Amino acid sequence: MRQLYLISSQILALACAAVAPLAAAAAPADQSGKDGEASSWGLGVAAISKQQPYAGMDRETRVLPMLSYENSWFKFSGLGAEVKLPRLGLGERQSIDFRLVGRFDMAGYEAGDAPILNGMAERKGGFWAGAKATWRNDVAHLSADWSADASGHSKGQRFGLSLEKSFRLGPQLMLTPRLGAAWLDKKYVDYYFGVRSHEANAGRAAYTAKAAVNTELGLRGAYMFDSHHSVFLDVGVTGLAKEIKNSPLVDRSTENRVLLGYLYRF
Repeated sequence: MRQLYLISSQILALACAAVAPLAAAAAPADQSGKDGEASSWGLGVAAISKQQPYAGMDRETRVLPMLSYENSWFKFSGLGAEVKLPRLGLGERQSIDFRLVGRFDMAGYEAGDAPILNGMAERKGGFWAGAKATWRNDVAHLSADWSADASGHSKGQRFGLSLEKSFRLGPQLMLTPRLGAAWLDKKYVDYYFGVRSHEANAGRAAYTAKAAVNTELGLRGAYMFDSHHSVFLDVGVTGLAKEIKNSPLVDRSTENRVLLGYLYRF
């Protein structure tokens, strides 16, 4: 069930993002770096429950360790890292952040992961690299990101847009609903959801997938007991594009996930 680890890295990064604003406000002055951003390590544990769309694949729940680090120029969380580029200021209340991003994509499957996959060749994950820009303002944060499979397994590309708004409910609690869409190119979708002619059988027709756009609705939250201890929750539902739903490997129109965890910031 290696695909769970891809989602895990993304959600753990979102969870760390949920805690960061609260932690920055609570950080002592001598721990702050450029632009008031705190430099800190985080260590914790998270329980992740994920339902994937492959037919006959059971829901999987795992408990995973968490490690994060962030300073004024660099951020690491889960299986991903970001290099922070100079920020473009648009006045006192607006800015655009630019970052180079990289992450280990552990997507893919083995034939034994579900009955429908018996006889299928293994699909591998790999290292993805790209860039991200976030427009921060008083209304909401709008992000655009692009990445490509640098390891060459799927040879795919991804472009995503997301809109989120954080609501701070007192000094300790923050909730952030989000709405997003992700374009996945033909190579990516066909690699993970296509069926080659030599993989087809009586119960699994050959299928060549096309580019697809998935949508996501989610909510994350964080509660800080003090400047060190926090708990977080992330829930999300992804609506699958018809190009994925039409695959003979898939019997669902959505995937969903829930994450609950604890983080200690040093």
